[in-house]
Amino acid sequence: MDKKKSERKVVLVACGTGIATSTVVAERVKKIIDDNGINADVIQCKMSEVTSKESGADLLVTTSILPRSFSIPVVNAMGYLTGIGTENIDKEILKYLKD
Repeated sequence: MDKKKSERKVVLVACGTGIATSTVVAERVKKIIDDNGINADVIQCKMSEVTSKESGADLLVTTSILPRSFSIPVVNAMGYLTGIGTENIDKEILKYLKD
């Protein structure tokens, strides 16, 4: 079995406070992961906590404006709140998690 495929991925879901909007986005990301059989954990956090968590993560999904660049891929998930472009966001998340 390919070790890389069996490794558990970590997805950070961040918004300004780590409560309201990140909860909506985290639930959507968890559903995508489950529906596609991806081995991954979703960690909800505040945008201010991402710096301390990014080294152990594979992807950042956020509804916030980025305060800086990160060492991991970032997906803007504002569309999950507006309902615009949700399928494209799903595809982008899957692209990073299936690599």
